[in-house]
Parts: sequence; C-alpha cells; structure tokens
Amino acid sequence: MKTLMTAALMTAALAAPAAAFDPAAMSDSERAAFGEAVRDYIMQNPTVLVEALNAMEARRLADEAESDKLLVQTYSAEIFEDGHSWIGGNPAGDLTIVEFIDYRCGYCRRVAPEVDEVVAKDGNIRLILKEFPILGEESDLASRYAIAVKQLEGGEAYKAVHDRLYEMRGAVTAESLGAISEDLGFDPQAVAARMGSDEVSAEIASNRQLAEKMQIMGTPTFVIGPELLRGIPSTGLAAAVEQVRAAEG
Repeated sequence: MKTLMTAALMTAALAAPAAAFDPAAMSDSERAAFGEAVRDYIMQNPTVLVEALNAMEARRLADEAESDKLLVQTYSAEIFEDGHSWIGGNPAGDLTIVEFIDYRCGYCRRVAPEVDEVVAKDGNIRLILKEFPILGEESDLASRYAIAVKQLEGGEAYKAVHDRLYEMRGAVTAESLGAISEDLGFDPQAVAARMGSDEVSAEIASNRQLAEKMQIMGTPTFVIGPELLRGIPSTGLAAAVEQVRAAEG
C-alpha cells in the first residue's frame, strides 16, 4: 500500500504543471506524505539522485565556462596586446596561448616542458607569458629578475632566464640571481638595479590588476583563444588546443 501511495504522489507531482504544484498550499499531512514519498522514491531509485547531481554540476561548469569566455572578450586588449609581456612561438600564429605564471609554482614548473613542446610542434601558436608572482617573496624576486632582464636584454634573454628559473631548486636570492646573470653574460649590478625600478613594478601591478578583474587567483592559468582555463587542462594542453581550434571552425 505504501509503495502504491508513493508512486501515486510522485506521478501526480510530475504530471502537474509547474505552476500548479505548490507545496505551500499543502496541508501538514499532505506535506509529510509527499516528503515521505520523495524519500522512498530516492531510496528505491538512488541513481536518480546521482543523475540529478551530475546534471547540476554540468550546468554549473557550462555557466562558468560562458562567464569566463565573457571575461576574455571584455579584457581581450589587456590579455593579448598589453605591450609589455613576452611573446614567443609564432608571433603571427593563428592561435594565441596566454599563461599566467609564478616561478615558485610547482604546477607551472611541471607544465612548462609541455607548453614548449606544444608550441614547437604546432608551429602556428603565439605564446604570451604574464608574470604573476603570488607565492611570496621569492616569487616576487624571481619575477622582478625576469622582467628586468627582458627590459634590459630583450626577449631571447628573458626566455633563457625563464627556463633557468624553472630549473632552480634552491632559494631565490640576490646571490643566486646574480650567479645566473654572470653565467648568461648579463651585468649583475645593472639587472639588480632594474629589479626595483618603477618600470618593473608597473608591469607586475598591471598583470595583477588584470588577474583581479578576471578573477584569477592561481597559477598556471591559461587563455587559449577565447577560452579561459584555470589550471592545467585535464586532457592535456595539446588536446585543449585542438578543441579550441575545432570549436572555432
């Protein structure tokens, strides 16, 4: 009898138009019976709850993706043409990848070889790196050093320093950075002086302001064409590139 009542109540609720089904209009006994019916139905059909949760999660992710895409559209000039970030790969490529990086971020270090491999194999990707030091004093020091080298020595020197900073396993200090300068043939004193300059500070501040507007709070964060990816793509960077290109036709 209880099973028949459960089925009847569920059938009535599902069959009624949404506007006609008003739990507030139920009597206490009807509300209690309906609650019991719903509980019994879920207990007898637990996969319904799993399906509902999965559907809710899918809708949430889709909504977030659309919101992130709008952020990329809104701030596209600052993302792709800020006038100060290092540009590598193919400057005339048909797809741009932007990465917000922190040299003390283990995930950034892990994905760096994959980024280089994808860009090199593809041959038609424009790569932009945005210094976004968020993990403390050593992060800030490393970014200031990389930016100072870029401003004084140019793009090739910046990439060489970028790679060396990812390879570092010891502490980032004035001494360890000076050793890199000497090893790569830069003037350690000139680079050290530039690190504290307004020009370097302005570049870091600009990147942080952009990250705040785009609600970016971690590294690595990627912008691949119109898509914003918060973290390393679960399917791999190459697959993410293919997916974006396929979506754009």
